[in-house]
Amino acid sequence: MSVEFLLTSLVIVVSPGTGALYTIATGLSQGFRASVVAAFGCTLGIVPHMAAAIAGLAAVLHTSAVAFETFKYLGVAYLLYLAWSTLRERGTLTVEDAGERRNPSALRVTGTAVLVNFLNPKLSIFFLAFLPQFVPANAAGPVPRMLELSAVFMVMTFVVFAAYGFFAAAVRDHVVSRPNVLAWMRRTFAAAFVGLGAQLALADR
Repeated sequence: MSVEFLLTSLVIVVSPGTGALYTIATGLSQGFRASVVAAFGCTLGIVPHMAAAIAGLAAVLHTSAVAFETFKYLGVAYLLYLAWSTLRERGTLTVEDAGERRNPSALRVTGTAVLVNFLNPKLSIFFLAFLPQFVPANAAGPVPRMLELSAVFMVMTFVVFAAYGFFAAAVRDHVVSRPNVLAWMRRTFAAAFVGLGAQLALADR
């Protein structure tokens, strides 16, 4: 495992994106346990993209405008739905005070987290371009090597996202006890989801 791969992967994982944003939002709204579930779901959400890259299926998204646009706008629609849910104080992004706290459905948080990353066609194309760079040209079996790299990337994703969730959960009580901060937080996350949706909508192959 090269140092270059580890450093590049770390930079990619810690960069703000939809998965990190959702995990932070979940940590603030539901606490640390839910944020770990969200981190796990976001990690699962990149598995199809890695599998597609390894199998070469990501090339379909790269060459087919219809497939790419369809997948892309499904992702945009879902991000806009998350923004609406945040403003409406529904779903896994609802923040409750300690007296009203209910245990969120782990399956629901996981499902949302998986979709956040799954409905992003740029990830498939990214891994198609990213993983092969770290496979030696003379490697006897490139697929096992890419599976190994993918596994390391997934572990790093989970650890970093869980850390995001931990720090978000650590300041949760300070947020829920201040209505103005809570309202600002909802608007900020909603705006961020809209912004990421717009960025995805403008993305080209």
